[in-house]
This record gives sequence, structure tokens and C-alpha cells, in this order.
Amino acid sequence: MRLSLSALLAFGLAGLQFLAVLAVVFSSYVTSERALLEHARSLLSDVGTNTAEHSKGFLDPARGAAELAARLAQHKVVASEDTRQLELFLFQQLQITPQFSGLYFGGEDGTFVYVMRSDGPAPYRSKLITFPDGQRKVEFVWRDVDFSRVEDRLDPEDKFDPRDRPWYSRAKEKLTTIWTDPYIFFSSQEPGITLAAPVRDGPKGIRGVVGVDIEISNISQFLSRLNIGQNGRALIINRNGDVIAHPDQSLIKVRDGEGTLRFVNIEAFDDPIARAAFADLAKSTGFPVKQEVFHQFGYDGHDYIANVLPVVSEQMPWTIAVYAPQDDFIGEIKRNRADNIWIAALVAIITGLAGLWLAKYIYRPVRAFAVRSALVSQGEADPSEPLPRTYRELSQANETLVQQIVARKKAEREYGQTFNLSSRAMAQISPQSGRFLKVNSKLCEISGYNADELLSMCYKDLIAPQDKTTMTPLAELSEDTFSVKHDTRVLRKDGSILHLAVNAILIRDQDGNPLHAVVTLDDITAIKAQENEIARLNRDLSHLARGNTMGQMAAGLAHELNQPLSAIAQNADSGLLIVDNAGNSAPELREILGEIEEQSLRAGEIIRALRGFISKDEIHISEFNLAELLEQANRLVQAEATEADVAILSQLPDDLPKVRANRIQIAQVLVNLLRNAIEAISEADAHHRKITVRAMQIGKLVEVQIEDTGPGVSTEINLFAQFETTKKSGMGLGLSICRSMIDANGGTMWLDRSYRDGARFHFTIPIGDGGATLTTKA
Repeated sequence: MRLSLSALLAFGLAGLQFLAVLAVVFSSYVTSERALLEHARSLLSDVGTNTAEHSKGFLDPARGAAELAARLAQHKVVASEDTRQLELFLFQQLQITPQFSGLYFGGEDGTFVYVMRSDGPAPYRSKLITFPDGQRKVEFVWRDVDFSRVEDRLDPEDKFDPRDRPWYSRAKEKLTTIWTDPYIFFSSQEPGITLAAPVRDGPKGIRGVVGVDIEISNISQFLSRLNIGQNGRALIINRNGDVIAHPDQSLIKVRDGEGTLRFVNIEAFDDPIARAAFADLAKSTGFPVKQEVFHQFGYDGHDYIANVLPVVSEQMPWTIAVYAPQDDFIGEIKRNRADNIWIAALVAIITGLAGLWLAKYIYRPVRAFAVRSALVSQGEADPSEPLPRTYRELSQANETLVQQIVARKKAEREYGQTFNLSSRAMAQISPQSGRFLKVNSKLCEISGYNADELLSMCYKDLIAPQDKTTMTPLAELSEDTFSVKHDTRVLRKDGSILHLAVNAILIRDQDGNPLHAVVTLDDITAIKAQENEIARLNRDLSHLARGNTMGQMAAGLAHELNQPLSAIAQNADSGLLIVDNAGNSAPELREILGEIEEQSLRAGEIIRALRGFISKDEIHISEFNLAELLEQANRLVQAEATEADVAILSQLPDDLPKVRANRIQIAQVLVNLLRNAIEAISEADAHHRKITVRAMQIGKLVEVQIEDTGPGVSTEINLFAQFETTKKSGMGLGLSICRSMIDANGGTMWLDRSYRDGARFHFTIPIGDGGATLTTKA
């Protein structure tokens, strides 16, 4: 029997609806468990990340406080010798940082200042170990919140020495800030961690160590407040497998055979589910893990999921571990599977019946058209009669739709012409991948790539390596912003770099989902070059003005000081004459007056040399000890070398003869070369940070070598030419002037290009012949 069109349409629509509902139900049946497990994994990962950030945020203030105290003590802002001042500083730091349980300073001489919280008889207690008159004194002081003394007592039996403690020895050995492994504090019997920072005394020495004790029990309290499903838990495991934080703090501590509290290892932990989740991992790969680990396991007939994150940071090698029962996430769907199938079948039947009714309703005008066609073909109806109302409405809808399509194509064509013919570089970029979707000819001209090449690239491929952190123009867009404006550098196809001003607008659909970003790029390379040139000229002018001012001040100071020094020398000479005429004066008086005259004359020579160097009118040649001059130059740059962590080593022979030259100019050359070496090592962040100064006699000359462990000097640069420099802010005059000074004193200066471990400069000075001091015009 042939079925009618309405029956076929009705049964087809109902059957398709039934199959669609069943497909959705069964696909949900198969995929929902996997999707929820992925959601659970994401949730556990977020919990771990949140815990890690909370831990870092909890401990980061300790580093700042310890390093601040170390720097203040190092620069003697807080004198470690002044016990009361140091105690007050540590007391104030402890008051403003609630997570600290104690701060202390241990000196290299055995002194100790320790401020901690106390249960009584006052809220704070200090332990002070000093050595007045060479006698050891151990004093305990209880103080109120205003630092007033409440109670104190002495403890002559106390033998504590900070230099024997691991935190002191490690900080002294490393010469940097160190973290200890977590341990149970003896006083509070709470878990904690210690941070220590050295107070330096020179490049490799220390005056003491500043330490901070931090209780980490608050991290366990934070874990106990986390909601991970209904029964999930998070814990923190140290690199040796000890559990250092858990929602139940009573489980992480145990007493050993000697009665000392220690942490419990995960393999013996009293949380059986945590032990089942992570003990095998501790045996197989150990902690910490290199990457995030997600796995499923069973315990006591129940299925669980667990997640392990890599270490929190280098200073805190802790592993965040999280576990939760699977039923917390997919238990409900397991219980509702059968119900959902029956509900799906019922929905399919209902929608099938509704579809049958809808099919008949839709088919009604088609049937009317068939009847009318039959009547027209039989001559029983007039074909000029108007069509049924349903078809007239469909015709109007069709006409409106066609008009909208034509208008949209016209708008797209106008936009495309504006986009392609724009004088500004423009592009459409995918917000997900950053790939170019559409580019105009101006962007091709700027970048040097053709349109096909750009459409196969991402926006980040154009960014210069120095600005790779920008990545895409959408990197700064959030859900609440719709535009970005910033400057960046791009790498053209030919390798040249351009500065561009980037403006990006994110286009969204009616639901707020991002469609694409419209980006305009303007070439501002010339503007940037002008700005940089103006800034450079301003710096050079400022530098020259300061140099001129300092020269005038130094010349005036030299002139003013020369007058009283001359008067001192004349008075001392008059005093010697009176003593000689008296005849019976004490020999000590004549010796004192002679020394006054000698030193005043020597000071006058220094002032005259300085004045001559500034005015460039005379050069004074004399014999002097090069080793003494080098020692003075080292003292001048020692502060800079200490700040840059650079060691200066002198390797001079004991029988080095005296040299004959202008002492001030040779000192200026030594200081300039040492400062250049310090800056080169500091800017290159070299691993070996030292400068070696050597001197040797070669014939009638003394050759001086100054070598460093910096990055060396490019062969493309002529360092001794004026205005040639390797420094970003240098003027290129220092080495040129140094060579001129060495030439003026009868020596030569050069760079050893064969040295590959840094830079090595040589210069020679004539050996003295015992002659008198020479003065020549410059």
C-alpha cells in the first residue's frame, strides 16, 4: 500500500526525533563520566595551584624581611654591634608580620639577638647573648607591645652558639638567602621553616646571619577549609616524603625513640587513603615529580582520583597532592543512568506525537495546493485566483530574506574595499590561535611578506624576540574589555626591526563570544628614533655640564686649600728655626715640627697635582711605588666591586722596582680600567666574577696586566678610538684618554685580543732611575 506524503513526513519526523533523543542520551551515558572525570581533574589541579600560591604568599614576606634586615645590617643602617637597636628592629618586624614566630641575628663573634612570641609573662621574649668585657652573658627579657621591659633574668648555664646551627653554616657557605627543610619547632612544637640571609663583610666574608622562623600550621588550617567534593582532601609532601601539611594536623607529627617530635613519612602516614594514593609514587619516582600526575586508584571497594603537582618553587621543594572519591563527582550520574533512559524514551514518544501533529499542520497547505492543482487541471478552479495565504506569507519572508542578503553583501564589499585600500596596516586575527584571517596591502608592505605568507603565520611570528612576551594583541584583553593599545617591535622578512603602534578591537557575537580581532598597526620607527636621539643628547649634555661644574669646583677647592697649607708649612719652618736657635729644646719637639712641615708640603704637592690635572697646564714626573698606588686604587673601587660581587686579586712580585711617571695620571688609568672590568662582569652576569692585576719587569719597563672574567670585547670595536664604546650610556672617551695618559708618560697601552676568557688590557711604565722630579707643560 502506498503511503501518503503526510504519513511519510509524520513518521519520518517522529522517528528522527526519537533517534536524536536516544543518541543524545546514550552519548551522554558514555561521555558524561569521562567529562566529569576531566572536570574533577581540573578541579583538583586548581586546588593544588591555589594551595601552592597560598603557600608562596604565606612565606614570601619572610624573604623580604630577612633580606631587608641583612642589607640594613650590612650597610650599618641597623648596627649589629648595638644590641638594643638590633633588638628593637627585629621586634618591630615581628609585630607587623603575624606569620613570623621569631626573628634573630647571629654574629660571627658568637653574639645572638633573638625576638620571639611568648605566652607569658609578656607577649614577646628576647634572648640576648653578648660578651661585655670579654665575658659571655645570656639574658632573657620579656617585653610588652610597646617594647617596655616587663621581666628579665640571666641564664649562665646556656651554651647556645648560633655559629653551630645549620641555618648559620649554610647561609655562610652559600653567601645567599637559604631555606631550611620544614621541621618541628622545639619551643612551640608546631611545624615550621627557617629562612636565613647572610650579612656580608666584603666579597666573601660575613658579619653574621639574619634568620626568620615561620610556623606553617596555618597552611594546614587553610587545607582544612578547602571544599574538594564532599570527602576530598589536599596535603603537602616534602621532597624527602614527609607530610608537612594536612587538614588533620594531629596526623603529621610523631615522637621518635628519643622523644623528639618529627614529621610522618607518607609511607607510614595515618591517613590510609592518602597512603594508598601517594605511597607507591614515593617508592617508584620519589618527590618532587617533574610534571603533573593524575591517576585513579581503589581503596576499600571505592574508586578514587588523585592529582600530584610539581614543586611549589626552588626554595620550597614541596609537592601538592590532592585526592577525592569518584562518587563525589560522578556518583549521581551513576545512580540516575537507568532513570535517564526511561525519561529519554518517554520524551522521545511525546516529541514523536508532537512531531506527528506538527507534520500534519505543516502538510496542510501542501495538501491544499495539491487539491487546488487537481481542481485547476480538471477545470473546476480558476488559476488566476490568488494563492493560499500561507504561500503569500512565505513569499514575503523569502523576499525580505533576499533583500537582507543583498544588503549584507553590499556592506561586506564596502568594508572589504575600505580594509584593502586603507593607508594604515590592518588585519583580522583569530582570538584563539592568533593566526591572521585577513590582511591588507599596507601590512604586506610594512612586514615584507606577501598576503599568502601572512595568512599562514600567527601574529606572534612577527614580534621581535625582545618583545615575545606580548605574544598576541589579545593578551591583555579580558572579558570586560574590548580594545588594546600598545607599542611593540616587529621583525620584517629582511631581518630589520620596526616600531609599531598596535590598536586592537575584539569583535564579539550577540552572545558575547569572540569572533575575531581587528588590528591596526602604524609605523612609528622614525618617531622612536627621534625620541631616542633626543634622550641621548639630553644625557650627554647633562653629563658634560656636570663634568664642567665638578672641574670648576675642584679647581676652586684646590686653590683655596693651597693657601692654608702654605701657611702651615711656613709656620712649621719658623718653629724649627726657633728651636734650633734655642739650643736646649726637646728633640721630640723638633721631630714633631719637622713632620708637620713634611706632611704639609706633601699635601701641597697633591693639591698642586690635582689643580694641574684639572687645568691641564703641567705634568709632574716622579718615582713612586706601583704596589702602593695599586692598593690605593683598589680601595677607591672596593665599594663598587663589593656591590657587584667581584673579587680583585693582585699578583705583584716583591722585588718590583719603582716606576717613573705622573702618579695621578697612572692612578686615573688604574681606576678607569678596574671600573670598566667591574661594570663588564656585572652587566654580563658572569659565573666567575674576579679581576686579576699582574705586574712584571721587562727590560727598562714595568708591564701591568688587568684581566677580567667578563664577556670580552668585540673585534668590530676599536676601543681606543674616540667615541667608540661598548657601554649603552658611555661616551667612548675613557680608554682614549687612558692611552693618551700612558703615551704622555713614556709607555704604551693595548688590548690582548688572544685572551678568550674575558678582556685583558696591558700598559707599560718606565722604571725609575733615581732622578729628580720633572715638571713639563702638557
